[in-house]
Amino acid sequence: MMGAFELFAQVTVNGIATGAIYALVALGIVLIYKATEVLNFAHGDILVFAAFSAWAMMSWWGLPFWAALVIAAGAVGVLSYGLDAVVIRRIAGQPQFAGVMLTIALAFMIRGLVGMTYGTEAQTIVTPWSGQSTTVLGVAVAHLSVVIMLVVLAITLGLWLFFRHTKLGIAMQAASQNQLAAHLNGVRVKRLNSLVWALAGATAAVAGIFLAPIAFVDTSLWLITLKALAAIVLGGFGSLPGAVIGGILIGLIEQYAGVYLPHGFKDIAAYLVLIAVLIIHPRGLMGEAHGRRV
Repeated sequence: MMGAFELFAQVTVNGIATGAIYALVALGIVLIYKATEVLNFAHGDILVFAAFSAWAMMSWWGLPFWAALVIAAGAVGVLSYGLDAVVIRRIAGQPQFAGVMLTIALAFMIRGLVGMTYGTEAQTIVTPWSGQSTTVLGVAVAHLSVVIMLVVLAITLGLWLFFRHTKLGIAMQAASQNQLAAHLNGVRVKRLNSLVWALAGATAAVAGIFLAPIAFVDTSLWLITLKALAAIVLGGFGSLPGAVIGGILIGLIEQYAGVYLPHGFKDIAAYLVLIAVLIIHPRGLMGEAHGRRV
């Protein structure tokens, strides 16, 4: 029988792995919000589309996992670029409510397209690490969990290096802080915004494909967006590091609630945290002191 320490360690490992996926989804939402001030409610359905596409490539065409991952992430990146260039860009300068309603409409359209193309039955993605684990100090560490944490760490580090040390990344930061000033200095803001959407779409694809082996490929995967929003609020709305920290914390809180609290608390833990943060400390852990850029 597993002891108290082993149980706590096991739950912690599972929480970090789950939280890493929440963090990746939250990163994509924050990237788009910082660039365009659009809260993308279609992000979860883009994730679902990527997961089903990867499943189809592996099941129908026999592609290996990594090939399906790369192709799906690239295709979703192109799709997200097109959504901004063709649709989202048309509401530039409109109230934020317009962006909310438009992305909700896009979410339903993408969900319907997924259902018509792939069906609505839950599917399973088998990875090279499925069912494999290693016992460390009495704790069974799933290889898939380790891979998820390493992939999310690599993407987070890659984004940090990209935004800090490349001209394109610095231009994206400049445009997110002041689009008019960036435009006057020769930055092609509209194209950069579309590139940000593409980048966010690719991260959503990776998150969905790695979430699928844990939670099945199902249209209900879009609900992870709600967990990601809780992570964003906890970490600080608009903060990329906050999105990562918030995602990890939400994953841990969920797992701890499932083990140490009465039945049912795991399902509502993220939303209880969301409400508590909004009431007690609306800025979150790493949020800015002001609610709107000037």
